[in-house]
Amino acid sequence: MMMKDKGKLVIWPAYIDQTKSRSSGRIISRKNAIKEPHLNEIKEAAKQLGLNPEVEPEKAYPKSWWEVSGRVLVDDKGPKSVIAKQIALAIKKKRGQEVPSRP
Repeated sequence: MMMKDKGKLVIWPAYIDQTKSRSSGRIISRKNAIKEPHLNEIKEAAKQLGLNPEVEPEKAYPKSWWEVSGRVLVDDKGPKSVIAKQIALAIKKKRGQEVPSRP
């Protein structure tokens, strides 16, 4: 991490992706995870939680370097797994209000 990232946590979509295995990078339980999270959803959820998100869409998760998924930097306000879980649950809640059919 570079100095500008001080006080920030990196949230990769893989951390909260239900379709990924633990060895592929998921860090929260499958029941709390969500299917194929989008950067925008992560950003909005982090904003709701007051974590001042910064989106870096051109970044690739090191475990799957060939796949540019982007990442979100959020304020470091606790353990990464706890913050990842809060973000996933916020997205779940928001998706619950959406029409289930997604493109």
